[in-house]
Amino acid sequence: MADKIDEKAIQIFSKNPGELGVNVVKSPVKLTILSMLKDTDMEFDEIVKNTGKSKSTISVHLKSLREDGIVNYRFDANDHRKKIFYISSKFLGEVKSADPVELEQRKAEFLFDNILDVDNFKFSFLLFHTLRSTLIQEGININPVLSETGKNMGLAIYKKLYDEDINKFSENIIKFWDDNGLGDLEIEVGDIIEITAYDCFECGLLPKTGKPACFLDAGIFESLFSSFLKQKVDVTEIKCFTMGDNCCNFLVEPTNETYNSSFDLN
Repeated sequence: MADKIDEKAIQIFSKNPGELGVNVVKSPVKLTILSMLKDTDMEFDEIVKNTGKSKSTISVHLKSLREDGIVNYRFDANDHRKKIFYISSKFLGEVKSADPVELEQRKAEFLFDNILDVDNFKFSFLLFHTLRSTLIQEGININPVLSETGKNMGLAIYKKLYDEDINKFSENIIKFWDDNGLGDLEIEVGDIIEITAYDCFECGLLPKTGKPACFLDAGIFESLFSSFLKQKVDVTEIKCFTMGDNCCNFLVEPTNETYNSSFDLN
């Protein structure tokens, strides 16, 4: 059976290319279907079984999601009578029920003690932290938007940090992080590149949610190393302050897909 869905949750998806606006999904049944399809493509009967709803109910909701351009289907290669459904639209974020108790991390006293009353205070850090903690407080998830923002930022700084030697390139990234007060990085180059961040600017003062929070960082690392290696990379955050760890740890794994960077430096 599918996980219980917040009855007040709203998820936001992009429209079809060329169309204005966004698709907003409120139906608990549709949200249940989408939560399953985010993990894996599923055949119609699987969706029916895992939701516990009737075939006619699921059919109506899938038809609506297809018409909105949020999901699509392909025929099973081994049985053309079966349809495999998948998400065909970009997930932009979601809104859930707000936390009724104010988070410590957004109170004025916390901000003063941890951000304002330090020698290297930067207003940009205060702004970013307050925005993130307020969004968490209100139950608003913009992780996909943060990831896309990070990718764009990575492209913007790639030329500045580039060196043909990957070790020197990594050193430049480490220095950039340090110079801009983003935290202390360690980068271990190998078949899988491992990045460890201490004093992370993105999540270091956020509440512990049990889930990774560094989607901006991950997006930056994805663009930087995809551009350098000229192939797409998958970036997975396996440790995070918000998960109770004392650092953030990312695994950067190259794929076999070609990546065309805006910059052809190497």
